[in-house]
Amino acid sequence: MSTTVDLPPETLRRLQAEADRRGLTIDEVIAELAAGLPTEPSPRPKRPSFVGVGASGDTRPFDIHREREELAAQKLAEGA
Repeated sequence: MSTTVDLPPETLRRLQAEADRRGLTIDEVIAELAAGLPTEPSPRPKRPSFVGVGASGDTRPFDIHREREELAAQKLAEGA
């Protein structure tokens, strides 16, 4: 199979040097490198769960609108 890969000049130089050193073509060096890759995709790392990170233990219902109004009134009274 054929494909085109755009590589930085330094990477291409290193591949060519390795191929020359081993008496191979660049294609063969790349094929060997690819053969060393895992056959199965790595599992995605688990994301940390942030649910309940800031839980205060207060079980009363939380009304964000009421809290916002109270905070705004407090800041207004402070002159902020």
